[in-house]
Amino acid sequence: MQIDIFHDTVCPWCRIGKKYLFDALSEYKGKAVEIRWHPFILDNSVPSEGYEFRNFMQQRKGMSPQQLQQMFNYTKSMGEAAGVILDFENVSLAVNTTLSHQLIDLTPKPLKSKVVDEIYRAYFEKGSNLGNIDFILEIAKSCGIDSPEIVQKLNDRQSRDTVIAESNKARSLGISSVPFFIINNEIKISGSRSKETFINQLAVSS
Repeated sequence: MQIDIFHDTVCPWCRIGKKYLFDALSEYKGKAVEIRWHPFILDNSVPSEGYEFRNFMQQRKGMSPQQLQQMFNYTKSMGEAAGVILDFENVSLAVNTTLSHQLIDLTPKPLKSKVVDEIYRAYFEKGSNLGNIDFILEIAKSCGIDSPEIVQKLNDRQSRDTVIAESNKARSLGISSVPFFIINNEIKISGSRSKETFINQLAVSS
């Protein structure tokens, strides 16, 4: 079975959706599953140093500070229900996620899920700037990926262009929001659905 996951690493609903999918997969007893990760960069215009988070989000969403806080509170509660931490009080920067997707792309398949989890944790729990290569290299090292080749490739324009092209391709396929899941090139699931939804769709695909 093949599952394609389209996500961005600063999308809280992507973290929630990943958790529910992998909770479902932990109970799945069917065919072997191959996960393929695809970048969906929400805003590649954000500079590497990032923007002040709350001002950026207010402008992006067209919300007042009070409305934004209500949205954060709701999303945080949905994260708690799924078993993930979304600490918006600790996030100070809206960041560019291209480097984080480059790392995922360069990571060996057996480690990709772990790297994705660590990237989510770095942003939503520590407020790390994912546009800073030093932070990205710290994540790589913590997951056992520590080589001069990684540094070179993360700095390589071709690696960056590959990720951006993949993100643009997702939009050309009609994907307009994330998370977005495709099972066996047939079943499409939009949004961070429940574990039970994923269990049912996995059963249908078996």
